[in-house]
Amino acid sequence: MLSTHQLTFAYGPAKQFAFPDVHCANREALLILGRSGTGKTTFLHLLALLLKPKSGSVTINQTDLTQLSAAETAAFRAKHVGIVYQKPHFVSSLSVMDNLLMANYLANKPQDRDRARSLAQQLGFGDHLDKRTHQLSQGEQQRVSIARSVMNQPDLILADEPTSSLDDENTDRVIKLLTEQSEQIGASLVVVTHDQRLKDVFPNRVNL
Repeated sequence: MLSTHQLTFAYGPAKQFAFPDVHCANREALLILGRSGTGKTTFLHLLALLLKPKSGSVTINQTDLTQLSAAETAAFRAKHVGIVYQKPHFVSSLSVMDNLLMANYLANKPQDRDRARSLAQQLGFGDHLDKRTHQLSQGEQQRVSIARSVMNQPDLILADEPTSSLDDENTDRVIKLLTEQSEQIGASLVVVTHDQRLKDVFPNRVNL
């Protein structure tokens, strides 16, 4: 379960944000919509504690992340939070399979090749596991990023523009995977986007 309370952040005196309180229960999905410049990605980074808020709290499963040390935050994030970044981040020297297994490694969990293969098949890149990520299309890279985010069956899945580079068919596939994984593992799902195609998919939504 995710909840926030009176979150604020400032890049400087001229650029400050105050975000609405949100609540997302286990197996529930929340869509956060907004145009460029409204702070969508900033809000997502606050939820993941990649940024430290100026004030307010972020609570995941009764743990207030703002009260953790930097090392505790990194360990908690690796085990409990799956992140789909707007621009995928990979280790270019590793194969697609090894990039997926990196999520297990960072969380000090056993490498689960069977889960990696299953997710790859569901997302349509099962034939590319031995390739390097730079050999994939932009859409394929996005789907690998999504698979990696759920490798550890996290308590919270955060997706930053997960469908921005996808056509309608793959958008449906990605959203289906994210929602199914959220329901199967009991995770809260937060999707941050400007993609208006998604507003009819998620009845629970916030506009920034």
